[in-house]
Amino acid sequence: MKGLAMDRQLIGQHQELLQLHGSPPSPSPFHLLHFHQLPPPSDDHHRRWCLPNIDDTSVDDYYSLVMAAGKSGNYKMLEPFKPPPSKKSRKERNRGKLLESTPTPEVLEQEIWKEFPEDLFEAVIARLPIAAFYRFRSVCHKWNSLLDSQSFSLHCAEIPQANPWFYTITHENINVGAMYDPSIRKWHHRTISFLPAKMIALPIASAGGLVCFLDIGHRNFYVCNPLTQSFKELPARSVKVWSRVAVGMTLNGNSTSRGYKVVWLGCDGEYEVYDSVKNSWSRPGSMPSKIKLPLSLNFRSQAVSIDHTLYFMRSDPEGIVSYNMVTGVWKQFIIPAPLHLSDHTLAEYEGRIMLVGLLTKNLANCVCIWELQKMTLLWKEVDRMPNIWCLEFYGKHVRMTCLGNKGLLMLSLRARQMNRLVTYNVKNREWLKVPGCVVPRGRKRQWIACGTAFHPCLTATA
Repeated sequence: MKGLAMDRQLIGQHQELLQLHGSPPSPSPFHLLHFHQLPPPSDDHHRRWCLPNIDDTSVDDYYSLVMAAGKSGNYKMLEPFKPPPSKKSRKERNRGKLLESTPTPEVLEQEIWKEFPEDLFEAVIARLPIAAFYRFRSVCHKWNSLLDSQSFSLHCAEIPQANPWFYTITHENINVGAMYDPSIRKWHHRTISFLPAKMIALPIASAGGLVCFLDIGHRNFYVCNPLTQSFKELPARSVKVWSRVAVGMTLNGNSTSRGYKVVWLGCDGEYEVYDSVKNSWSRPGSMPSKIKLPLSLNFRSQAVSIDHTLYFMRSDPEGIVSYNMVTGVWKQFIIPAPLHLSDHTLAEYEGRIMLVGLLTKNLANCVCIWELQKMTLLWKEVDRMPNIWCLEFYGKHVRMTCLGNKGLLMLSLRARQMNRLVTYNVKNREWLKVPGCVVPRGRKRQWIACGTAFHPCLTATA
């Protein structure tokens, strides 16, 4: 402590000399101090510092600088002292950095954004994620009107389809659709505002961003875009069939601008086709006699659409019946199902017909994936759920529902006091657990009752 007091005293004397004799001349390079040339002090009480020229600064500030240099252990060179700049707030420092590194907004507007091509602008917006687009819509009326733009629709049609979303209905909230976006693993909740009050409508098919609903009484059909709430109630069917039916849906072209078709099929062979262009139902022909009736349709399996052809799963005999929307031709394929299989359903990926089902043997349960071999018309197993996941269902009575069949499958696995949701990517053979579905301002996880996959499209109109 005495050594520190002596150093402070020396600095004070030096300050007094400067005030008496004026400022010293500018230091030359020979005035720079080399601390490594000084002999090491034998005692801290006798330590002496060689002081450079001091400008108008406080003793305490300079003394802090000297002490910091001594503690750092670097005694090579101490630069000539410069007065510290006046302190600025963090806001002022950040503002200065911003002005130095970026041009002004006026320059950006004049050079780039003011003359940005309109067609390129729509092409960029069409490639935004769905959530980002909805934020853009709130900017101005012009951006909000993009949904009605024909050119914007063309840009959206050119974008390759990504992974589908899933539209589901929960047990406790039948009039609130729960949509799952697998890209961000998030649930979205939208009220089904177009349905009559207290009516329960189930999502049963989809095409081109549209979802087809059928009321629980199997009387009325509805087609809706879940993102924009664009909807249409289809006219009444000419054939009065109130029993359960299987439903498929296809597009007339690459987008909904050229219309779509909906087909319903009953176990007795009755069927009808709805054409959105004509806005009417028709029966192009009758079921050929070579197809065995009744069809014993598997209503747990949704229809698969590949190149304007719909595929329905049947049993007794086990196999598939198909209907070509263009030619109006029905075909039947007898394909035995794998042994010990239950709750199986059709799926598709890049024109290939897949089968997903729950394999149960003794007390073990496992979800398996098969692919239909075109030459032999037999199912070949291609993947199965990881064993560590299957152990969770060991010894339990499990039921499975496939909520989507378009390359990315969502599976609902239910047992007593348990409901697990998982997705399976056919391309990557990747299994992922789905986060629980919780409605806004709610805490309880919802039980998924049914659902379908659909490719989100902002410009699809019913």
